[in-house]
Amino acid sequence: MRLKQPVMTRRQALGAVPALMTSAGLAACQPNIMSEKKDVTMSAKQYTQPLVIAHRGAPGYLPEHTAEGYDLAIRMGADYIEPDLVFTKDGHLIARHDHYLSTTTNVADHPEFADRKTVKDGHEGADWFSEDFTLAEIKTLRARQAMEKRSHATDGLFEILTFAEVIAVAQGRTSMQGNPVGIYPETKLPSYFESLGYDFEVAVLGELQKSGWGKPGSPVFIQSFEDGILRSLRGKTGLPLIMLLAEAEGVNMADIATYADGIGPSKALLVNKDGTSSGWVEAAHAAGLKVHPWTFRSDQLPDTFANAQAEYDFFIDLGIDGLFSDFANDARAALLARASRSD
Repeated sequence: MRLKQPVMTRRQALGAVPALMTSAGLAACQPNIMSEKKDVTMSAKQYTQPLVIAHRGAPGYLPEHTAEGYDLAIRMGADYIEPDLVFTKDGHLIARHDHYLSTTTNVADHPEFADRKTVKDGHEGADWFSEDFTLAEIKTLRARQAMEKRSHATDGLFEILTFAEVIAVAQGRTSMQGNPVGIYPETKLPSYFESLGYDFEVAVLGELQKSGWGKPGSPVFIQSFEDGILRSLRGKTGLPLIMLLAEAEGVNMADIATYADGIGPSKALLVNKDGTSSGWVEAAHAAGLKVHPWTFRSDQLPDTFANAQAEYDFFIDLGIDGLFSDFANDARAALLARASRSD
């Protein structure tokens, strides 16, 4: 039996967030004195500041994929917010990292859904799955922190968002840099959902079109781990597409460049064991591809880095064009620190 969390109002929960933030993060949330992004010169090499992509919102502090988490990430300095998308039973796109719900929602606390728990291919053990719930049922659930060692003070407070609601969060805000806040949706398991009769291409492009962000030049990247949907989308949209990569085997930058505008690699793929560049950034750039690695987590630093600033500096020195971070405040602080050192 799970112990109930102490009762906390939404205002109290959000009021407690600054106490969880690092000192670097607090510095990053101060008013921005730059009217626009600028190039910074480090060690005689020219850089354009990489995009800060809020990975699932601000999951270092609040449950992922929530309006409150996205809003916090924007206030911390994010350029883009990232919703992972899955389908409901009645065909709505919702923001969840996985189609199984036990790790990021309180579905287990709803006895009315006990009989929905089931076993499906591709997932170990029984769980509850988004495609077995209508949107109305999903809206009765509340988000919870996915990582056990992070704060659970706000578990059960925030609702699950539709893709349209995520877009509305972005369109209602301006970034710390004074620019429109962009969105960076990921199509999760497109082949699996296609086998169930759901069409990611129609659903994603339809929502973007309705929001006015379906045209080239809109602040949108579409990403996927499956090249099939990106190859198909290439002929249907002028929005930039990003091929996500978790492994090095079989990667052909020239081929990726025929259907995508960039890669989103695991950051481990960019570095050799001896700490030198693996050549991925250089090869991607030579093929005309942007490089947006994932995931930077200040509370899970590799042993080789003394602090978050050191890790950000290392990868920015490789020449990356953007980065996914659970702690947008630390990412922005790292960029501001680099800019100040170049003055």
